[in-house]
Amino acid sequence: MEQEIKINAKEVMEKLARLQSDISYIKEHIDDSALSEEDLEAIEDYEKEKVEGKLISHEDIKKELGL
Repeated sequence: MEQEIKINAKEVMEKLARLQSDISYIKEHIDDSALSEEDLEAIEDYEKEKVEGKLISHEDIKKELGL
């Protein structure tokens, strides 16, 4: 029984180490998914231009280019 507990403890420690590694990876890359101030401004500009009717559809651009 004692040997079984030692084996299980070893497995648990290995799993915890893998989980910690995964968490560290996620923490490193979570900032990459955040929008910058420049991104937020671009979205605001897009929304404003959409409301003002200043945007050209993909289809219209293709027609203009003869595609």
